[in-house]
Amino acid sequence: MSHSREGRHGHSKSPSPPPSAASPPRARRSRSLSRSRKSRSRSRNNLYVTGLSTRVTSSDLEKFFAKEGKVLECNLVLDPRSKESRGFAFITMETTEAAERCIKYLNRSVLEGRLVTVEKVLVCVTPSSNSPI
Repeated sequence: MSHSREGRHGHSKSPSPPPSAASPPRARRSRSLSRSRKSRSRSRNNLYVTGLSTRVTSSDLEKFFAKEGKVLECNLVLDPRSKESRGFAFITMETTEAAERCIKYLNRSVLEGRLVTVEKVLVCVTPSSNSPI
């Protein structure tokens, strides 16, 4: 038997080259602290909006929430078949203060003839992994 390795289908594979002594070993990358801090602060700025009309668009929501601060993201949940609003959305505001103003001033207000509810998104954390679900 030869010293070459044979793959699953009988093809020979060349052995992998030995690591070069000139190049330093790669360090394992850990999750960036600034990245995890950003996602944590962003999660404090996430809002859950319910009671929306099927006529409401993402643009309508952005304009509505922009009254209280800069909107970073607007995710209007749509029905996959009809492409109409399912009546709820997730809004990410730039600052925690803007998110709190939205809750204070826009909760139980009227948009497109419907009474909307604005509240903070609840983030679940599993004890074993400490990552949001």
